[in-house]
Amino acid sequence: MTSDPHALPVTFRPGRTRAVLYSAAVACFAAITAVALLLERLGPGERLSFVATALLLDAVLVVLARPKVVAEESGVTVVNLVSVRRLEWAEIVRVNLRQGDPWVFLDLSDGTSLPVLGIQPGIARERAVADARALRALVEARSVPGPDPRQA
Repeated sequence: MTSDPHALPVTFRPGRTRAVLYSAAVACFAAITAVALLLERLGPGERLSFVATALLLDAVLVVLARPKVVAEESGVTVVNLVSVRRLEWAEIVRVNLRQGDPWVFLDLSDGTSLPVLGIQPGIARERAVADARALRALVEARSVPGPDPRQA
C-alpha cells in the first residue's frame, strides 16, 4: 500500500497463499506430465488423459487463488472463488476479522454478512490483520453517516 492509507484504488490479495497455490499448480502439472511420459506402457490417449487430469487439477488450484478485494472510489468489488459482488461504500456497515475467523466478513446494510476470501490470515496473519484494518479505515472514511435519531 502507499503511504496514504486512504489512497485508491487498492487491491487486497492473500499473496503468500497465491504463491503457494501457483507453485503447487506448476509442480503438479510437471510431475503428472513427467509420469505420463515416463510410463512406457501408456498409449497416446492414456498419456493425454494424464495431462488433462493435470490441467483439471491446475484449474482448481487457480480458482482457489482467485479471491481478492478491490477498493475504488465508487465502491468495493469482492471476488471470491466463483462469485463477484460489487458493493457501494454505503452498503458496508462493518469490516470484521475476529480471532479464529478464516477470512474477513463484511456486515452489510441489508443485515447479511459477506465473506471476503481476499483477506485471510491463513499463512500471513499479520498481513491479513493490516489489510483488514486498512479496509476498515477506507470504509469508515467513505461511509455516509446516517441521520442522528436523537434529532428526529
